Amino acid sequence: MLSFNRRLFLLSAAALGGCGFSPVYGPEGGASVLQNNVLVDEPGDNASYLLTRELEDRLGRGSGGETYGLSLSVKTDQESVGKTVAQVTSRYDIVGEATYSLRELNTKEVITSGKVNSFTGYSATGSTVAELAAETDAFERLMVILADRIVADLQAYTTTNPL
Repeated sequence: MLSFNRRLFLLSAAALGGCGFSPVYGPEGGASVLQNNVLVDEPGDNASYLLTRELEDRLGRGSGGETYGLSLSVKTDQESVGKTVAQVTSRYDIVGEATYSLRELNTKEVITSGKVNSFTGYSATGSTVAELAAETDAFERLMVILADRIVADLQAYTTTNPL
């Protein structure tokens, strides 16, 4: 029987602490400069609104004195991926791609940019209302995934390239 050993856990935690790992938002973390300091460009459609909402949830909403700006471009496409014997679509995938650029607001110089993509799916076998709710939910889940990937890219960049 395997039992939890606190001493082994504490020893491994101490070893990790001594090897140079530090939290990205910690006192010496590179990404702490982004927290509440990024102004995301105003969204122009529903997809960019949802992505902006998720990014502001992760990076914080500035109070007007932001140093950095984040530009976004979102593309989505819906694909039929499942059909019944009667050739009626029973499942859809929503494929999304977001291109971003982090820039300094004063100089407008682009600091880093990138592209992230992912997909989510939903079933189209219920009622019209259920299908619409499933599609909306899949779309929102896709924006959560894209926001997570953008923030992870920005965190990785700022920890290796201090701003």
